Parts: sequence; structure tokens; C-alpha cells
Amino acid sequence: MKIGIIVHSQTGHTYSVAQKLQEKLSAVGHEVNVERVTPVGEVNPGAKNIKFETLPDVNVYDALIFGAPVQAFSLSAVMKAYMDQIKSLNDKKVACFVTKGAPFNWTGGNKAINQMKKIIESQGGTVIGTEIVVWRGKREEQIVELLEKFSGLF
Repeated sequence: MKIGIIVHSQTGHTYSVAQKLQEKLSAVGHEVNVERVTPVGEVNPGAKNIKFETLPDVNVYDALIFGAPVQAFSLSAVMKAYMDQIKSLNDKKVACFVTKGAPFNWTGGNKAINQMKKIIESQGGTVIGTEIVVWRGKREEQIVELLEKFSGLF
């Protein structure tokens, strides 16, 4: 299966999870590409009218994984703007994950996941898995759990 992992990563944390996920999915026989959503210039949380350097094409993949950081207790503005411009997910299987710094439940991880799910479902995609990685404490264990969970989804 051809899987696209499409990520927005400001600090490199989200991208590092995507790379590990690419290795894991490739090892079980999938063709996997990681593509970055890159804005033009700096983008503050809540920004509108974001311009992009790159816009990955979701149509070339059989399945997708979206990854993004939590910013200001919400999905990163860059990933939200990118996902909003996708015209259709054509019954694709889609998984998504977010990374965040604060370990508390009220710091936006679930809200960001729910924002992603809403966009995916409104475009005809089927959400088959989600995960939140907190970039403190037991993050390596959480990353391993994400890799195991997501490798069994496709």
C-alpha cells in the first residue's frame, strides 16, 4: 500500500515521529513517503490566509497519516489551513497524530485530534486511528505505542 505521511513540524519533534513511522511501515512492506507542509515565513497560532511553499498531493496515496504539533491548545494553524484546502479524501483510510509539550489532558491534544478528525470526515475520509505524543516524560514509550498501533492499521 502506498502511504503518505504528511506533517507540519516547527521544531522537528513531529517530523522525527513521522520518520520513525516511515521506517516501521516500510519494514512491514508498505511504500511510504514523508512530506512536509511548509508555510512561507513565520506563522503564529490562529493565523489566517497562510501561504505555502509546499502542498503535498493526497491523491497519489492509497492511505494517509497526518501529523502536527499542538499550538495554543489547538491544531497548528499551518496544518489546519493545509487540511482545509484538501478537496476530497475519497474514502481513504486516514490516521492522525499530534505532538505536544504539556502533559496535562486539558492542553489541547484531544482538541487538535478532534479538529483533524472533523476535517478528514467532512472530506470523505475514514479515521482509523489517532494518537497523542507528549514530548516529556515517557515519550519514547508513547512513540513505540504509536508505531505499533499504526503499523497494524494498514
